[in-house]
Amino acid sequence: MFSLYVLGIILLIVSWGIGARLKSKFKQYSEISFRGNMSGAEVAQKMLRDNGITDVQVISVEGQLTDHYNPVEKTVNLSPEVYMGRSVAAAAVAAHECGHAVQHAHAYVWLGLRTQLVPAVSFASKYMQWILLAGILTISVFPYLLLVGVIFFAFTTIFSFVTLPVEFDASNRGLAWLESSGITTSQEHEMAKDALFWAAMTYVAAALSSLTWLLYYASLLVRRR
Repeated sequence: MFSLYVLGIILLIVSWGIGARLKSKFKQYSEISFRGNMSGAEVAQKMLRDNGITDVQVISVEGQLTDHYNPVEKTVNLSPEVYMGRSVAAAAVAAHECGHAVQHAHAYVWLGLRTQLVPAVSFASKYMQWILLAGILTISVFPYLLLVGVIFFAFTTIFSFVTLPVEFDASNRGLAWLESSGITTSQEHEMAKDALFWAAMTYVAAALSSLTWLLYYASLLVRRR
């Protein structure tokens, strides 16, 4: 159990390091223009058109690294730096998010599963920490409270792992389009690939960290029984 706790701490540190690396890479590639000389919004719009997608809007949202695709509202949401940026980083992120729109249009199984899990995960995430804390403090009296917390945590962990193929596939679709469209050179393409790799690693680290903490909380419950 103690080893799981230590591993959880190590993975949290690793996650922080990967996040810092991602920000560094994004900053680096945000200063490099690419052959297409298009804004992130224009890249997204072109990729959607090239894939025959006409019912998805490209909009700007506040924040940094807040880019995401909303399958319910059918919007590709780009942060201002990506939406207006004319850099390798902006092109890579815009293409990645449109990769999700292409997944949606083609009924990609893992994206559909992740979308179905969102309501349950949102509910579990809202109460999970408090239930786990209360369950640990009262484990000798109400052991089933910790069990509920573990079940809630399991939902978030499953969601983290379901997210992995969704994110990797979106990057692959975006990178393939950047290459086939000819708006990036081979060198720029490698930069975009590098940026998206580090973005994907944040999801890998988060999934492994979530699994480790799930096992830790589950071990507390098993020991009590």
